[in-house]
Amino acid sequence: MASTEPEHQHREDEEAPAGDDEDTGAQVAPIVKLEEVAVSTGEEDEDAILDLKSKLYRFDKDGNQWKERGAGTVKFLKHKVSGKVRLVMRQSKTLKICANHLVLPTMSAQEHAGNEKSCVWHATDFADGELKDELFCIRFASIENCKTFMEMFQEVAESQKSNEENKDATAAADALDKLSVEEKKTEEKAVEESPTAAKEEETKTCEDKKEEKPDPST
Repeated sequence: MASTEPEHQHREDEEAPAGDDEDTGAQVAPIVKLEEVAVSTGEEDEDAILDLKSKLYRFDKDGNQWKERGAGTVKFLKHKVSGKVRLVMRQSKTLKICANHLVLPTMSAQEHAGNEKSCVWHATDFADGELKDELFCIRFASIENCKTFMEMFQEVAESQKSNEENKDATAAADALDKLSVEEKKTEEKAVEESPTAAKEEETKTCEDKKEEKPDPST
């Protein structure tokens, strides 16, 4: 009696589904074509002079307590043209802005009492889209990073003071130059008018003399 096992096995092979890794050669076009979009961070015209991981807090006056603003990267960004420096911090996951304010000559960062890894400072912040007076506290992973931040804060504040003094000096110099130019123009105008006035006076004198000269026929 002949065996039917090979025939049965062949039938199972034909009915077996194709393997998952088998290439069918079919091409599926995407339903929606996504185009690359340039995203602006607002930092394209600035250079980062400090970049550190940290956690930021703000003091809630109503609740009389510190509230966390977020954990992420704090930066000092210097504008390539104006030279102004601002402090910007974004949350690491959402990139939401936690702090955004200029570093002014009158500002300074002080070590937070009882914690050498933290420091505090006052600022007029614009992170929420409107200017607010805030008291910030920032905490770093190490004492070294905190010291680096405070030293850079102080250095930036002093550099902004120098910029303000230079601007005042430049403005004063421009004002003096303008004043000198105006005085020079006034002097030149006076010199130009002097010969004309002298000539008019001389002409008037001659006319007066002609009127006073007697008639020879008398």
